Amino acid sequence: MNTEIENFHLPRWHELPTIDLYIDQVVSLLEQHLTGYIKNDNEKEEKLVTKTMINNYVKHGVIKPPINKKYRKEHTASLFVIFILKEVYSINDIKKLISLGIDTSPIEQAYNRFCSELEKAIRIVFAEKNYVKNSKLSQEQYILRNVVQSFANKLYVQKVYLKK
Repeated sequence: MNTEIENFHLPRWHELPTIDLYIDQVVSLLEQHLTGYIKNDNEKEEKLVTKTMINNYVKHGVIKPPINKKYRKEHTASLFVIFILKEVYSINDIKKLISLGIDTSPIEQAYNRFCSELEKAIRIVFAEKNYVKNSKLSQEQYILRNVVQSFANKLYVQKVYLKK
């Protein structure tokens, strides 16, 4: 496993900025943590995250509108999830998956669980191992495990075989 993958870490809820951020700051934060793990939709564009993308997620109701042009911790957490999942799921599917997570748990807990499961899935896939079966998972936890594993599998193919 390479060091970049071993060091993959999404900021947990308590690590996200406690102050509200302007869109440029949100873009910068997302780019800082996601560069090297997600790819551009548009190969001509240099940025992984743009203001236009974020504005489109607000416009389509995937995230709530900013308050006084500032994004709260809830927005930032949702955007991390969106930018990772858009690699393998449609925006409508992502909207449903986010709803499932926050309808069954407080947003802080749902987000932290997503981060932990994603990091675990990436480590397992890159170590070429399989998940240990766990029959005690709730349906929401089982769905989350499969969602993050789909991203980890795609990332593995891109990094190991396609060399992207």
